[in-house]
Amino acid sequence: MSTAFAGSWSSLPEPLTPWILDVIESMGHTRMTPVQVSTIPLFMKHKDVVVEAVTGSGKTLAFVIPVLEKLIRRERKLRKNDIGALIISPTRELATQIHGIFSTFLSAQPIPQNSEDSDGTSAPEFPPPLLLVSSNQSLPAQDLERFLSSGSDIIVGTPGRIEEFLLGKGRNVVNVKDLEVLVLDEADRLLDLGFQATLSKILSHLPKQRRTGLFSATMTDADAISELVRAGLRNPARIIVKVQSKKYGAQNQTIEERRIPANLQNFYIACRASEKTVQLARIISHEVNEHRSSQFIVYFATGACVDHFYDALPAVLPPGTSIYSLHGHLTPSARTRALSAFSTSICTPSSPSVLLCTDVAARGLDLPHVDVVIQYDPPTDPKVFSHRCGRTARAGRSGRAYTLLVDREVGYVDFVSVRRIPLQKHQYLVKDGEMIMDDDSRPEDPDSVLFLGKMRKRLLTDRILQAAKAFVSFMRAYSKHEASYIFRIKDLDIVGLASSFGLLRLPKMPELKDVNTDNWINAEVDWPSYAYADKVQEAKRLAAQKVKSTEQSEKEFEQRKVQRAQQKKANASWSTKAGKLEEREVRKEKKKRKRDWLKRQLASEDAQSGVNRARENHAEHDDYEDDWSEIAREERMAKKVRKGELSKKEFEAEFGDL
Repeated sequence: MSTAFAGSWSSLPEPLTPWILDVIESMGHTRMTPVQVSTIPLFMKHKDVVVEAVTGSGKTLAFVIPVLEKLIRRERKLRKNDIGALIISPTRELATQIHGIFSTFLSAQPIPQNSEDSDGTSAPEFPPPLLLVSSNQSLPAQDLERFLSSGSDIIVGTPGRIEEFLLGKGRNVVNVKDLEVLVLDEADRLLDLGFQATLSKILSHLPKQRRTGLFSATMTDADAISELVRAGLRNPARIIVKVQSKKYGAQNQTIEERRIPANLQNFYIACRASEKTVQLARIISHEVNEHRSSQFIVYFATGACVDHFYDALPAVLPPGTSIYSLHGHLTPSARTRALSAFSTSICTPSSPSVLLCTDVAARGLDLPHVDVVIQYDPPTDPKVFSHRCGRTARAGRSGRAYTLLVDREVGYVDFVSVRRIPLQKHQYLVKDGEMIMDDDSRPEDPDSVLFLGKMRKRLLTDRILQAAKAFVSFMRAYSKHEASYIFRIKDLDIVGLASSFGLLRLPKMPELKDVNTDNWINAEVDWPSYAYADKVQEAKRLAAQKVKSTEQSEKEFEQRKVQRAQQKKANASWSTKAGKLEEREVRKEKKKRKRDWLKRQLASEDAQSGVNRARENHAEHDDYEDDWSEIAREERMAKKVRKGELSKKEFEAEFGDL
């Protein structure tokens, strides 16, 4: 299969500026690809576009050329604080790559002149240099200073730095009212939830009268249509460039659509969990010997896995292999150095270069000399699969990609085939270079144990090289796989995988609770003397160990003191124990007599109190009875007075106040 070309650059409806055409030809692009011939005329004619095409199909030039042509053909030159084009990409590496492509063009532009053309009109000035605001060598404040000094028309950067540049320190300085073009490269990634808030702020700040282009290799209808309004597109032209291959059957031939480059051979190798690292090393050796490959990219699930295998793989890879690491947890400067060193390295089959990375290097990066892509771990996001494969077989070149699948993970082949990514089975690679079919009867590869020993020997040279952190991070990523019905931890041979990682011992983790670990043998390590290679770090460890040892000694001394007292008490003689028992009985008797005496005292006091209360109550009752009798006698005498039987004078003499 070969890449289809759609015509020469001179066939465009509007001819390109001569110096731009010269740069294109100097880059080796003598003819346009389908995505370029479909996109460039529409984008130059003030049309919004949504472009979906496989990796390596030339999407970057499809927006770089229209951006330059639009700015060159402006009737009025932009002022110093104006920007004419804004390019947003999801990663620093991709932003740097786009910046480099623009720089290639702008470095070839003629010297700007303000002279008049032959027809008497003023010749338009060419755009000034562009500005990369996601550089690891500058801060946001320095980006603004560079913009004010250069007056750049084209700004390239990641969402966070673009937001800071437009809405932060540059809010009242950078003018976007005359913005001509907005490009969202790898648009499906930019439209993910992780960038939603930042991207919304940027888009709301930009003028609506602009041209917008969305470019990606994996942008489904749902992804694109649901986000077009938020991205600010108006009646966009949707461009989908498909790759088709002929598939011959018994009766006839059919056309198969693919989402990967046409010249890419996409394989998978089924193996046991303990054989993954063995197969990784053999793929590299096989490609070097059989296809003279020299540049490889190996994808892992997490940054911790990248760091671990960066340290461990030299023990099992062919001598002379150069290894580089790249992941999102590295500093921006370290990422730039690693990518630059890998892309510019002089590699041959006798001294191949291998880049170990995560999905941070999966999208958009143009590394034209990559021969082979190996996916040690399939991506948790299935959309990234085609992006990973697309780092090879770019711009018409051929390439090969391998995916390692363990046990029942082979079901992933059908899963990606539904997404129009065909995977062809590759035979299991054995030590002598021959190939045999993988089946259940095949014995376990003996090199699994050999590789485990080599990796352990490597790890034992430095305490910092322990693999447990990488292993745990992989298990966490595996448990979050989007195709969870295929990638299930309960079906994973965790012990075998630990062997493939070269672990010195199994970590304590809940996933191992119900796992049979009888076949696992820990490495023989004297952990207290297991040292760091860095002398400063080792000195800190020894100091901490000494403090811990002192604290442990004090704790053990107190424990021994208590134990000795208990033992002394337990070992006392019978006579001593008997004497102490009699003393305890005497003390108990005294305490009992004292308690009884106190009870009697309390009872006596309570009884006396009761007699006194009774007497008081009786006296009060007698007084009450006397008062009542007196009142009754007075009433009887009063009746006699009313009847005349007793004179009033006699009554008053008896009851009156004297």
